[in-house]
Amino acid sequence: MYFFVDLHVHSKHSRATSRDLDLEHLSIWARRKGIHVVGTGDFTHPTWRAELQSKLVPAEDGLFRLTPEIEATLFEKDPTLQDVPPTRFFLTAEVNNIFRTQDGLHKIQSILTVPSFEIASQLCEQLAQHGDLFADGRPTLDLSGQQLLEYVI
Repeated sequence: MYFFVDLHVHSKHSRATSRDLDLEHLSIWARRKGIHVVGTGDFTHPTWRAELQSKLVPAEDGLFRLTPEIEATLFEKDPTLQDVPPTRFFLTAEVNNIFRTQDGLHKIQSILTVPSFEIASQLCEQLAQHGDLFADGRPTLDLSGQQLLEYVI
């Protein structure tokens, strides 16, 4: 079985992104392009995570879909979407790790994925100790790649 996935996505809470980067627009454009699973982007941002929790319901293991009420509004915007399978969402985020070692300054960008809102919230509690999660959808963290990996595992 083949399916198309886009996991490197941002929300309207990231700097230099469209104000239209919400779940509704992500779903509409994913369907138009034939993308089956889309990352939510920016689950580390508390305001965005709350919006995700209010607009998504569980689908298959680790995947989510829009609530039926929101799904229905998409058909008003584009009736042709009724013939296209619903978009599935996977909780994703990007973080910027900036840290110093004896070798100098290091900058790493990492894409994070989690299977549930519970795990996302737990991870964000840990990450908030290393940077301001409200500042940007792509938070900058004073955290090494190894430390991040330990939190994620």
